[in-house]
Amino acid sequence: MGRSFENRKASMAKTQGAKTKVYSKYGKELYVIAKNGGVDADSNLALRRLIEKAKKDQVPAHVIDRALDKAKGGGGEDYVPARYEGFGPGGTSVIVDCLTDNNNRTIKDVRMCFTKTHAKIGVSGTVSHSFDHVSIFSFKHDDEDSVYDALLEADVDVTDIENEAGMITVYAPHTEFYKTKTALTEQFGDIAFEVEEITFEPQNTVSVSGEDLELFEKFLAMLDDCDDVQEVYHNAEY
Repeated sequence: MGRSFENRKASMAKTQGAKTKVYSKYGKELYVIAKNGGVDADSNLALRRLIEKAKKDQVPAHVIDRALDKAKGGGGEDYVPARYEGFGPGGTSVIVDCLTDNNNRTIKDVRMCFTKTHAKIGVSGTVSHSFDHVSIFSFKHDDEDSVYDALLEADVDVTDIENEAGMITVYAPHTEFYKTKTALTEQFGDIAFEVEEITFEPQNTVSVSGEDLELFEKFLAMLDDCDDVQEVYHNAEY
């Protein structure tokens, strides 16, 4: 059913040299979610999801614990989310999600990434209408019908299901993340999810190559160097 799943989120680099940056970005997001929603992962579902994601990305326990301890203190920085949209190299569509304690600094840094790669930053809504905000779950399973039946029985608003070589991918609205995960785990037990996240999936892709590809990779690298940038979503097809 439907399209092939390709994760077009520009994930944080996981090379040895970039681990400190990855830990810092997770630590900031954990702190914000725990400060706003509480440090109890049983009652703060967003925190639980992020802790699970951090562990999958091999973030050490002491990094997670330090962020939660900082949130317990109630003080510290006052980070707020910021989202920027625009057109990247090669006519690609890009969404940049940030956490910042200084909006002027963050927009200046993000805008520089656009301008130095011949890209164009836009206003809110410039490209987000061409992305679907979805929950995605991928796991090894060979019976697409049984997965579909389990989700229907749990009254999950399934957007799409794919089965490629024994790998099931389930798409649902971003608001259905926990409901979808609960339905799958209750029906099929302790699933080892290859992917379990809320993301922006492009409705259409743009092929980039040659000089455009070089500029696009430079663009992503520059964004990754920005301390306030958490996630980058795009519709580029390499």
